[in-house]
Amino acid sequence: MTQPRSTDPAPRRARSRRPGSTDVARLAAVSQKTVSRVMNGEPHVRDDVRQRVLEAARELGYRRNNVARALNSGRTHRIGVVSLGTALWGPSTLLVAAERAARSTGYAITVVNTFEDDPGGIAGAIEALLEQGVDGIVLSEPIDEDPVEIEVDVPVLSFGRFPGLSGAQLITVCGDAELAANSATQHLLSLGHQTVRHVAGPQRWWSARERTEGWRGALVEAGAEERPPVEGDWTPASGYASGRRLLAEDPDLTAVFVANDDMAIGLIRALEDSGRRVPDDVSVVGFDDIPTAAYLSPPLTTVAQDFDVVASVGLRRLVQALERPDEPEEASPRSAMPLVVRDSTCPPRDAPPGAQG
Repeated sequence: MTQPRSTDPAPRRARSRRPGSTDVARLAAVSQKTVSRVMNGEPHVRDDVRQRVLEAARELGYRRNNVARALNSGRTHRIGVVSLGTALWGPSTLLVAAERAARSTGYAITVVNTFEDDPGGIAGAIEALLEQGVDGIVLSEPIDEDPVEIEVDVPVLSFGRFPGLSGAQLITVCGDAELAANSATQHLLSLGHQTVRHVAGPQRWWSARERTEGWRGALVEAGAEERPPVEGDWTPASGYASGRRLLAEDPDLTAVFVANDDMAIGLIRALEDSGRRVPDDVSVVGFDDIPTAAYLSPPLTTVAQDFDVVASVGLRRLVQALERPDEPEEASPRSAMPLVVRDSTCPPRDAPPGAQG
C-alpha cells in the first residue's frame, strides 16, 4: 500500500533551545552570578569583564527573561513616564532622551500622555502607572494643575518643579532656566537696549514661569522699565500674533526675549512683515536652541538646552533610588544652559559708544 507523501518541503527540525545565562557565562568564562550582575546593571564589575559578558550575550542572541526577573526581584524593571501629549520640540525631545537613558540602564518605559486642557490629568496618569506596577515614575514636563496633592510611594523623578507632589523619594533634575533667562536678558541690556520686552510661554508651565522670572529679575537688577509680557502658547503662530501685539502697543521697541525658539521664529516674521529688520531694528533672543536656530536668517541667538545630559543624570539618580536606596544620593548640579550668541542681536541704533558689539 502506497504511503501518502509528506507535504512538508523538508523534514521538521527540532527547535533550537533559547540561549540562557549559563551559556553566556560559559562563553564569557565567568560565573552565572557575574552575568546576572552585568545584566542588572549592578556596580562592582570590572569594565573588561562587563564588556566580555555583553559581547558574549550579543554573540549568542541572549535576552533576559523579564517575567522571571520580575518574579524573583518583586520589581517589574519598568519606569512610568508622564508626558504632555504634544509635538512641541522641548517636551518631545526630552521624552526621547528619557527613553534612551532608561534603556541604557536596563529599564523599559511605559508612557502615559496628558493634555493641557485635562483637569487632573497628571494625577490620573500617575495613578494609572502605579496600577500597572511601575517601579518608578518620571514627570517629563510638569505643569500647574491648580491645587493638587499627589502622594506617591515609589521614587519619582521630575524634570522641573512640581510643588504639589509628595512622596517617599522625590528627585528633581533640570537646568536653571531662570538663570539662563536672566543671562539672555542681560545680554540684550549690555548691548545698550534701554529695556527688553518678553514673549512668555503659557504660565501654567513651570518652565515658562521660570523664564519669565529670569527676564523680570534682569530688568530689576538693571533698573530698566518693565512692560507687561505677552503670553503665547509655544507655537510660531502665537509668536507671530505676539509680535503684532507688541508692535501695536510699543512701536519703538528694540529688543525682545522670547521663551522658546518656535515663538521667536513667528515673532521675527511679524517684525519683517511690518518692515522691521532683525537685528538692525529689533534684536531677538530665543530659548532652546532647536536644530534650525543656527540656519535661520539671521541665525538666532538663543539659550541652549542639553536634554540628553538632563535625562541621563535624572535616570541614573532614579535607578540608584530603586536599586541602591541606602547609598548616598548622587549630587546633581543643575545642567548648564549657555547663551549661544549668533546674529539676531546687536546694539540699538542710538546705543552709547561703550555698548558691547
